[in-house]
Amino acid sequence: MNRRDFSTRLALSTLAGAIPGLAMAQGGPLEGRHYQKLGTPVPVAPGKIEVVEFFWYGCPHCYAFEPVVENWTKQLPADVGFRRSHVAFRENTKTHQRSFFALEALGREAEFRPKIFNAIHQQRQPLDTADSMAAFLAKNGLEAPKFLEVYNSFSVQSKCQQAVKLAEGYRIDGVPAIGVGGRFLTSPSMAGQGAGENVALQQAVVTASFLIERVRSGKV
Repeated sequence: MNRRDFSTRLALSTLAGAIPGLAMAQGGPLEGRHYQKLGTPVPVAPGKIEVVEFFWYGCPHCYAFEPVVENWTKQLPADVGFRRSHVAFRENTKTHQRSFFALEALGREAEFRPKIFNAIHQQRQPLDTADSMAAFLAKNGLEAPKFLEVYNSFSVQSKCQQAVKLAEGYRIDGVPAIGVGGRFLTSPSMAGQGAGENVALQQAVVTASFLIERVRSGKV
């Protein structure tokens, strides 16, 4: 889902080559065009450079972005800490958000993410209620009562509240998007302006890599 209407589908190709459509200024993406610098930095934990992908299970663009992000994260340096954060723009996204954090608490989110994406985008199952999500997970090997117990837990509610504040801090108004180091934000719709659909998704992670280097070098 993207409030800046960005429509795309992608079959994964590698990041190994240069991305010819990426506009450059002094050797890198343009601030204010391919990425934004936050006026107020988001607090981050000391240590690794924090990178956050903001997404929604029901977002077709996030579904298309998933293989690109998966490939990219395998190449990230050891000093980068990557995580996902599920947004909650409206009621059905709140159900998906709580499901995300419940599965994460159970240590099963990475396992179920592709199955949930496929169920929603290929099989047209919205999974937008706790019961429908629990029934789907039960069919795929996770006991429904166990899932619902964690889904309704205080700790998951707290995680959701923290995720909302994080999205507000990064000024997220659409997904997918990538926050870097509490300082920068990019997305396919920003990084891929004027590019073809397939290239735009890859440009987002190329731009994110550029921003990681900015944070690492202290150019913030």
